[in-house]
Amino acid sequence: MTATDPTAHLSDEQIEQLGRELDALRDEVIAARGERDAAYIRKVISVQRKLEMTSRGVLLFSLFPPAWLVGTAGLSVAKILENMEIGHNILHGQWDWMRDPKIHSTSWEWDHVSPAAQWKHSHNELHHTYTNVIGKDNDLGYGIMRVDEDQRWQPFHLGQPLWNFINACFFEYGIAAYDLELGRNLQKRHRNNPEFRARAREVGKKIRKQVLKDYVVHPLLSGPSFLTTLAATFTANLVRNLWSHSVIMCGHFPEGVQTFERRSIVGETRGQWYLRQMLGSANISGGKLLHIMTGNLSHQVEHHLFPDLPSNRYGEIAPKVRELFDRYGLEYVTGSLPRQLFSAWRKVFRLSLPNKPAKTTPRLEERVAA
Repeated sequence: MTATDPTAHLSDEQIEQLGRELDALRDEVIAARGERDAAYIRKVISVQRKLEMTSRGVLLFSLFPPAWLVGTAGLSVAKILENMEIGHNILHGQWDWMRDPKIHSTSWEWDHVSPAAQWKHSHNELHHTYTNVIGKDNDLGYGIMRVDEDQRWQPFHLGQPLWNFINACFFEYGIAAYDLELGRNLQKRHRNNPEFRARAREVGKKIRKQVLKDYVVHPLLSGPSFLTTLAATFTANLVRNLWSHSVIMCGHFPEGVQTFERRSIVGETRGQWYLRQMLGSANISGGKLLHIMTGNLSHQVEHHLFPDLPSNRYGEIAPKVRELFDRYGLEYVTGSLPRQLFSAWRKVFRLSLPNKPAKTTPRLEERVAA
């Protein structure tokens, strides 16, 4: 955490009371889930599929520049919707309560090179459990960046703005590598681990499937427009990767978002877990279209508090969550997309340079130690 502890004014009882209020808010939403929510996700899926089909149809004529532009734009939006508002949230189990086998976290496979099962482990089980805990949450810097002043600086970090940009361009492959924990598993003593090799084969299989679909089958179906359709698909994947990476950066990297030491989660209570999610996330302000295109991760704070609630409910409960921030004297980190993105990239550049580690006063850790 920062040198000035943002929770110093809260007593242990206040933290647990905060947790009880958030539990009550969650229970309220669960009790209210119903046909309106089911209709929402089914409509989004329908719109996404129709948009993708129409865009691929337009790309049959992509030798003509206007058709290429329209088809590429439509396919980019369709891929963003599939990954963000549909795939990400279905794989969180947000719609499992519908008991629809076609829209269920155990059966959905998304348009992404990372197999759903591996992503659910690294994201749902690890990232959401150990949010912003240095050394436990690999989403913090994805193993290629220094994201906190107290992390030891190494010359390798000088290049982290470049590593981050490359990661943004090929984000889905970076996520697949991250899910495999390549940095650790490619070491000699782990390389022949049967479990790692099996997971690597699954990733390879998924990559081949995605490449065949995007860069062979659909371009071939375009006939004379093979090359222009190939370029359109590559562009759409690039746009989707850059967008997804930007949304994730805005949710966890801006100034004001807290990180935590490993020992801070020893004996962590429900209230302290909630508090860590509140301090370790940031929102993006904007309109309804922006929220849908981010998969409602523009409500990152609400998502981290309640990752299994339907995404269309985050905007509704955001004012209540913000009121809790205000009442308990906590900073609700939010801002426009340009502002949050600038803040996140500024931190990436700043932490690429060596600095004297800041002295921290991690109050949550002191409570646990006591």
